[in-house]
Amino acid sequence: MRAPDDDVQWISTFLDAQAAELGAARNTLLAYGRDLRNLAQWMAGQGLNFSRMQQGDVESYLISCDAEGLSRATRARRLSAVKQIYRFAFEEGWREDNPALQIKGPGRAKSLPKTLEIAEVDLLLQAARVTGRTEADRLRNTCLMELLYATGMRVSELVSLPVSAARGDPNMLLILGKGGKERMVPLSPPARAALAVWLSTRDGIEDKRETKGHKPSRFLFPSRSKDGHLTRHRFYLLIKELAVAGGVSPEKVTPHTLRHAFATHLLANGADLRAIQALLGHADIATTEIYTHVLDARLAELVHQHHPLAQKASDAD
Repeated sequence: MRAPDDDVQWISTFLDAQAAELGAARNTLLAYGRDLRNLAQWMAGQGLNFSRMQQGDVESYLISCDAEGLSRATRARRLSAVKQIYRFAFEEGWREDNPALQIKGPGRAKSLPKTLEIAEVDLLLQAARVTGRTEADRLRNTCLMELLYATGMRVSELVSLPVSAARGDPNMLLILGKGGKERMVPLSPPARAALAVWLSTRDGIEDKRETKGHKPSRFLFPSRSKDGHLTRHRFYLLIKELAVAGGVSPEKVTPHTLRHAFATHLLANGADLRAIQALLGHADIATTEIYTHVLDARLAELVHQHHPLAQKASDAD
């Protein structure tokens, strides 16, 4: 098959194939697009294009990324995008080789995910109940936080929940995760209660909008955004507001921190690692095992802080 004439067509054809054949998530496609456009811009400055790039050129690009001060994670992600598009190009017959095949990435820094204490989560949940301009905002915020902590959902999964998933006072939620994979997660009693109250309020708001000629929203958390639901960015800002209102350090709080707290608190209370893997939607158990290290580190910290022998040693220093 003949290769596209320019770099823009290379990228667009690759992204279309990822979406159609592999069902790649929208956020994954956006990340691929950003990284590959960055590469195309660099190639243009070097008088290169996707058809002419060689292994040494790819290595030079990665060196330039390092010189920009980009993190190891960002450089690893960019290399992954390069590898993917050239693998696709090889399979399609656009190239007879993959110039990125032999290049090893910088790897990721082995840092443990940040999490929150149960008391800090309680403060955030309390703040959600009293933070918001209107009663509807406060009920929505409460529902968002209760669902997030009760299920460990990714923020993209939470904000895009269809309202149909909440009908009938469910004990379980059906979540559409990465790669279009579905999973069921149970709801805690507080989460079910918050969901029921918000659903009633949300339906009332939507009914009023329909009488004014607006189309009904299919999302549990509708908004005026382009996607029709609360955006990840808006929720990120909201959770920072709740941290300030609840007296929790905003630096410690992100939507993903609540996901980590969900997993760590389950593990600390005896939950099976395989069960946590299923609830989080991890494809590989190795991804879930990081939470055992989080728990080990936390237990060691507690011993150092509170064990009398550790305190005596500290006093002696």
